[in-house]
Amino acid sequence: MADSPYPARSAELNKKRRELVPDTTAAFEAFSKQVFAEGALDEKTKQLIAVAVAHTTQCPYCIEGHTKLASRKGASDQEIMEAIWVAAEMRAGGAYAHSVIALNALEGLPGHAH
Repeated sequence: MADSPYPARSAELNKKRRELVPDTTAAFEAFSKQVFAEGALDEKTKQLIAVAVAHTTQCPYCIEGHTKLASRKGASDQEIMEAIWVAAEMRAGGAYAHSVIALNALEGLPGHAH
């Protein structure tokens, strides 16, 4: 991530994270390994899901890492971009769906039509 406002990952920082809370780090790493292991969904599909989710959570480290992993697991550039478009639709769809909260809040306020 050239010219990124986010700090670069490094072996030293990874080591420090492990040293600060080793049991939790080990548990998280085991959990992550299990989640992305082949199961009812193949590894490529799981990585494509991760690419989409990373775009909705907007984690640059996850976007970079899972995009590379999806490619290594056999996802094409087109499949990766389609997963990103699914994420974009879901994020936009969530804003649209939640508009009922705003409309409901306006109900009964002076000057607003029903």
